[in-house]
Amino acid sequence: MIRTLIASAFQTGYLSVESEGLLLQVLATRCYQSDDLKALTNLYEAIRIGTVKREACSNNSRELPVLNKCH
Repeated sequence: MIRTLIASAFQTGYLSVESEGLLLQVLATRCYQSDDLKALTNLYEAIRIGTVKREACSNNSRELPVLNKCH
């Protein structure tokens, strides 16, 4: 699911409020694969450099949450 949401953000150039919320919910479960983390890192970098824009109005960037991979 994480990679699908991120792929959509790269396709449209925007991370929607809904997608951002879903990403945060999935991350809160702390159960994802290493490929998900790579995709998330790529998304954060794209947001940082402006390739992908956040739909959410916020001046502060969210930090990457502490990520623990499930077995």
